[in-house]
Amino acid sequence: MVLGCCGAGKSTFSKKLHEKTGLELIHLDQYYWKPNWIETETKEWESIVNDLAAKSNWIIDGNYGGTMDVRIERADTIIFLNYSTATCLYRVCSRIIKNYGRTRSDMTDGCPERFDYQFLHYVATFNIVKRKGILAKMGHVAKEKNCIVLRNDKEADAFLGAIHNSR
Repeated sequence: MVLGCCGAGKSTFSKKLHEKTGLELIHLDQYYWKPNWIETETKEWESIVNDLAAKSNWIIDGNYGGTMDVRIERADTIIFLNYSTATCLYRVCSRIIKNYGRTRSDMTDGCPERFDYQFLHYVATFNIVKRKGILAKMGHVAKEKNCIVLRNDKEADAFLGAIHNSR
């Protein structure tokens, strides 16, 4: 399970982890968003996440706090990309400029990259609002689960480099 602020690199990290392990890669954004940025209804979303998390092996990237506990319960490893707000904002803005009007590979078709003040506010406040709760959830399961906090690309690359390809 890979968590972190938008722009921390969850999707990129998860793709690299998938390449190393061969585990199925699930980008939650592809399941949550419908074309034209329409959100999935809560009950439907909970059902989707339950079905995805019930699979025997996976890498799931995405936060979605309302279903985080289901994924934590079923995950054996929880990785939190605990990157700085400045890094995340820079990367999100760069991503918007680079991909504006196009749909990224980790998103639902019909959800082109766009400029959205509400989204930028979410990124700017993520560490203030969300970080403490994510770390607390990880702390509650740290005795039963492999909980890893990576603070930058150097740490993420070292983690990935220590994994031997199982493909």
